[in-house]
Amino acid sequence: MALAVCLSAFGVASAEQQIATPDMGKLLATGGVSNVEGSGGGGITPWALITGYGTRDSYGGNVHLTRISTQDYGLTSAGIAVGIADRVELSFAKQQFTGSLAPLDALDIRQDIVGVKIKIAGDAVYEQDSWLPQIAAGVLYKRNNGIRGLGALGVTNVTQLGAKSDSGTDVYLSATKILLDQSLLLNGTVRATKANQMGILGFGGDLNNSYQLKPEVSVAYLINKHLVAGVEYRSKPENLKLDHEKAYYDAFVAWFPSKNLSVTAAYARLGDITVFNPKNQRGWYLSVQAGF
Repeated sequence: MALAVCLSAFGVASAEQQIATPDMGKLLATGGVSNVEGSGGGGITPWALITGYGTRDSYGGNVHLTRISTQDYGLTSAGIAVGIADRVELSFAKQQFTGSLAPLDALDIRQDIVGVKIKIAGDAVYEQDSWLPQIAAGVLYKRNNGIRGLGALGVTNVTQLGAKSDSGTDVYLSATKILLDQSLLLNGTVRATKANQMGILGFGGDLNNSYQLKPEVSVAYLINKHLVAGVEYRSKPENLKLDHEKAYYDAFVAWFPSKNLSVTAAYARLGDITVFNPKNQRGWYLSVQAGF
């Protein structure tokens, strides 16, 4: 009963029976996959779509496990997300960032991310006769849990690397349009952020400590009902002297054998990570999502 009352405040439920059972009524792949920060969308950027396959009278959810490996670093993300009444999305993800090359071969940084996304206008699938995309606003609260493996250097917190804080909040606005006749998905996101490498290296820094608006773009093509290919771009701030941070790019293929499972593979270009290993980091991205 309390859940129904809470959701009614967002206009997503007027009675308990509206969210009683998952109906899996949305079209295959229209919940997106889980991005590396836990919310629904592409691999590196959120979309306005609400995760899961629950319609406006139901709910859906998923768990994900993602691994990115480059020449010198690895990132693992695991999390859970729930979509309620195709209007509200709640997510939680844990990230672990590790090094594999000296002097950072013992590096271990962990971060927790809590997310909320709310659809505020449009419908990406069912309003094909309208130019208006689906629009959603989201918030990601991130908490960096410190640095392990650099104790010999006396470094245990991201603030010792120049970051101004070990926690921060991203706020974003996403617009997604699905053109069914063209089998095409278009997404644009604008994010206000202070995060360094998504927050893995903290928030703000010795070069800048102000929020910056950064664009993100995704384009995906539906090859057939089970297979999607696309590209993504994500701009990021450069706040730290020791991190010549660059934009992220990827090219991905996502396979949806059923509404209960998806597998995404991508080739990602992540730019420089730190001045200690100053090379353009490239590597493979693999994510598995299971849900309803």
